[in-house]
Amino acid sequence: MRVFECVCSTRLFFDNSQCLSCGREVGWCPACDGIHALEPLDAGGYRCTNPECGASLLKCANYRDYGVCNRMVELDGQGGAPELCDCCRCNEMIPDLSVDGALTRWAALESAKRRLFYTLDLVELPHPDKHVEGAPLPLSFSFMADALPNDGLWRQVGDQTVYTGHANGHITINVREADDAERERLRVDMGEAHRTLIGHFRHEIGHYYWDLLVQNRDEAACIAVFGDHNSPTYAEALERHYHQGPPAGWELHYVSAYATMHPWEDFAETFALYLDIVSVLDTAKGLGFTRVDHDRSLDQMLIAWQRVGLSINELNRDMGLLDLVPVVLNDSVVEKLRYIDGLVKRACANAYAG
Repeated sequence: MRVFECVCSTRLFFDNSQCLSCGREVGWCPACDGIHALEPLDAGGYRCTNPECGASLLKCANYRDYGVCNRMVELDGQGGAPELCDCCRCNEMIPDLSVDGALTRWAALESAKRRLFYTLDLVELPHPDKHVEGAPLPLSFSFMADALPNDGLWRQVGDQTVYTGHANGHITINVREADDAERERLRVDMGEAHRTLIGHFRHEIGHYYWDLLVQNRDEAACIAVFGDHNSPTYAEALERHYHQGPPAGWELHYVSAYATMHPWEDFAETFALYLDIVSVLDTAKGLGFTRVDHDRSLDQMLIAWQRVGLSINELNRDMGLLDLVPVVLNDSVVEKLRYIDGLVKRACANAYAG
């Protein structure tokens, strides 16, 4: 994640909607792909203050009306513009805003989704828009709740349980995952090294890209690396995992205990790790970390990832925090990452050729 600069020379970060030094409103400009200060226009709207851009912009409706977004939309020559930015227009369902705290949780969900989109765009992965006619497997999101917060706890409402997951291009995230205390409780209960909102998005987008890039296209090669997703069935694998847990010695072959459940989960967990690596290295470079440059080959990326990870792990331990990089990159995991890397780069090349 790059760091940007206000016209007053103050650093701006990806989630900023205001410069904390001069007070100017800022936003993500889709014309130049950056966070920049916004100059109000007499006729309405804003001008991007990036001297190399100067685009005429409006706020995304979710920025203007709710403050849960910081992205802009570009005005066309006739003064028109879409209501929602590229991230927000993928939403099918947002949290119930009549519930206390829902706006804050929605903002956290949108922040994680924007980071997901940034990384997908960084590696040039397609994420087809549901508003584009004929788009293959359009991507969409729902943020739903099966429980409501009450005095710091969550109480069940109704009989419907909302499962975070993916189906046919649609990703659902349970709103409870945007509650820091609840998410940490679940992380500890399930024995997970990490449980984060951005982690959920990266995992579920892995399932999405299995459907988009692997299914009926590259299944044989994927099976050779991750195992046969047809046997056992997903339902059988799920029941076995929750009754027996991961096999002994799973750390030698998998990125997480959950990845042992079924080849689809192994693929999604490994895909999420790949996006972790890309994102952390991009941010480290943007912040001026040394020895993180790479030639985009997986081998060089992994060397840089380990350099950054080991350093920040030690800093986190100094503060009593969780390791940034809890994963040991054994040979099996590297082989799986190599498959993901090839898949991503082929998808990028095919999209560019098209």
